[in-house]
Amino acid sequence: MPQLNPNPWFFIMLISWLTYSLVIQPKLLAFTSTNPPLNKTHTTPNTTPWTWPWT
Repeated sequence: MPQLNPNPWFFIMLISWLTYSLVIQPKLLAFTSTNPPLNKTHTTPNTTPWTWPWT
């Protein structure tokens, strides 16, 4: 069965993972977020109790 022969497929998988790990991943991790959550101020909402007409 030729699909069980790991000879060409293992090499292709190994090269593609090395390319991803060494070339693409550092470039993706170098991007900075355009809207970082650290710059946002935390505000608590003003909650007022609801007055029900039947109470």
